[in-house]
Amino acid sequence: MATHYWVTASRRSGRDEVRAGLALAPVLAVVDAHRRLRGPYTAAGTMLRLIGDDALERCPGLGARHYIEIQETTPELADRVPPIGRPLESIAKGGQSRFPAPLHTLRLAHGLVDLLVTYLAALGGQPRALVVENVHDADATDREFLAVLLRRVSPEQLTVVVCSAEGPLADPPGPVSASLPQMIGRYAMHITGTAADADREIANGEVADLARRFVDSDGTSDDPRELAAYEMADPALRAALHDQRGAVLEAIGTPSLQTGAIPYHAEHGTDPQGAGVAALQWAQAHCKYLGFYQSAAEYGMRGLRLVDPVSQHKAWSKFSLDTGVGLATGGRPAEAEALHDQTRMLSTDPVIHMKVAYETGMLYARHYDDDRRDPDRARAWINEAIAIASLIQDPHDRAFYSVFYRNGLALVETRVGKFGEALRLLEDGMARLDREMAPDEEIMHRIGLRYNRAQAYSLSGHLEEALAEYSAVMRVDDSLSDHYFNRGNILRQLGRTEEAIADYEQSIKLEAPFPEVHYNLGDARIELGLEDQAVADFSRAIELDPEYAAARLARASLLADRGETGAAMDDVLAGLDQEPGNAHLLSLRGRLLAEQGDTEAARQALDAALAADPGLAEAWAILGQVAFEAADLDQAAAAFDRAVGLSGAPEVRYNRAVVYQAAGRLTEAIEDLDFVVDATGDADALHLLETCRHGVSASQPTAL
Repeated sequence: MATHYWVTASRRSGRDEVRAGLALAPVLAVVDAHRRLRGPYTAAGTMLRLIGDDALERCPGLGARHYIEIQETTPELADRVPPIGRPLESIAKGGQSRFPAPLHTLRLAHGLVDLLVTYLAALGGQPRALVVENVHDADATDREFLAVLLRRVSPEQLTVVVCSAEGPLADPPGPVSASLPQMIGRYAMHITGTAADADREIANGEVADLARRFVDSDGTSDDPRELAAYEMADPALRAALHDQRGAVLEAIGTPSLQTGAIPYHAEHGTDPQGAGVAALQWAQAHCKYLGFYQSAAEYGMRGLRLVDPVSQHKAWSKFSLDTGVGLATGGRPAEAEALHDQTRMLSTDPVIHMKVAYETGMLYARHYDDDRRDPDRARAWINEAIAIASLIQDPHDRAFYSVFYRNGLALVETRVGKFGEALRLLEDGMARLDREMAPDEEIMHRIGLRYNRAQAYSLSGHLEEALAEYSAVMRVDDSLSDHYFNRGNILRQLGRTEEAIADYEQSIKLEAPFPEVHYNLGDARIELGLEDQAVADFSRAIELDPEYAAARLARASLLADRGETGAAMDDVLAGLDQEPGNAHLLSLRGRLLAEQGDTEAARQALDAALAADPGLAEAWAILGQVAFEAADLDQAAAAFDRAVGLSGAPEVRYNRAVVYQAAGRLTEAIEDLDFVVDATGDADALHLLETCRHGVSASQPTAL
């Protein structure tokens, strides 16, 4: 049976020996994942650099479909694909930018897998192998990519060989969207290589040469003699070697080296506080801009180890603030708060205290899990930031920060349902910017205020106002996938389904794959009777997220309606594995079991559904149908009575009328059928209505 592999050994040479003994398909690529080489997407980017030219030539349209993934993971190929549209950034002043959602890297991982699957098919579909080395030192982005790859790609199509040092692989700190250790445990066979032989001692004359080899490996060598020699070498020699290697890499001019080997050598060279700090600041800003928040936090923590909070206060405070943002957005708010506390302790700069107060407020407003969110603490910290902002001497900065922080306060009010207060804060901010700034100033901030006003309108049920706000935002900023996704949701609620579908389809084009848009697209297509397309949409959502219970339910319901009970039951059981108490899935399971003739199991499933949600009308209706087919008319009528009381839908009332007729309760059946005929004009309902009326007439005594 084909399988992926996880090969471990203390040295790469031992792993190579194991790999040589595997009966692998032709190797597509052997790549090194060590993050010191190129930082985020070291492995994925190296793979794309190896196959990219051929893939783009073999697969017309591949670059246009995956331009975001290619540019953001492999900048060396950026000129081969369409540019990413950022119209808002082009008109905003001061280098302002939007930052992606925390799940952006997961979306990139799925897009990379899609690209690879397309390329493998273009190669003829023959099995291939991908070998990824030094995974124990891989960046969080590569670990996420490999986890998605192992789950989604069959080893018959591409055998993935994950190679790492001895010991378990660990997930990066904080929450992970795709766990590499879990996927390895589920999909890969573990093979352990032999231990390395003891290495001979290092002669004095070998130190410099061995140290150079370690530096020239960009710190990735696992040769104990090279590492030992590097540590034995004179610090001045080590620093000089790093400078020399850094100069070579700078001359190469490969962009991805700026987030890997170049900052590594700069921070260990002869000018760590100058060149090292500058290189790490660039890498951190680049990763923050692209949404690689775990990576951005790591660069920041490395930078903090280089700078002194007193003598290098400006660099230190920037590292501290940006690292706190990276930690918070990367799902590590407690670490962010500890860093903010340290910043407050070490800084007397009021602007720094202002910014840290706001970021701390955001932790309690949005970044902590529900059990630690605290709107009152969030307000307290944000109000402190607003108070300090009011004291800023520069009128532009005073207005900007005052409005920006009130925007954050509006988020707090929106989350606790105080929509009126949130809208007041946003509208006051917009008015102040209009009064105190020129129309072309702070464009990004103005658009952000309107976007947040659209969200507040949407959440408070003012759909037409929300639609107008989203449309206004998109007249200026039409390149963001989330705008189309959100507007599509509003259009669906307004019953403008075809327009919603158009927005969802545009959303897909503007972002790497994410499951929610495919689910919403499928749901919208059901309304138009496009069932085959809807099944494909739900299938895509499940491919991207197998734990998406709502997508499982939606696809299972469609399949059940089409008589594909086996496939429907597979989806139901898979969904219940993730959410055992999901009332809708339990209800559908009861329906499918009833259709298979297993009445007792159906009743048990329906009882479980109603225990989870006593107000689930569909479960009462199915229970009524099960009882009716078992000739238990009293229980059937009682169940349908509950269903009608909760729903009152015409089809439910029609089914209750059938039960009433069978029980001889013709007057009650006529009442239900009158409702159904008036609402739908259904021919079957009309025929049954006439039958019931005839029955009532026939039962009346004939006058003498």
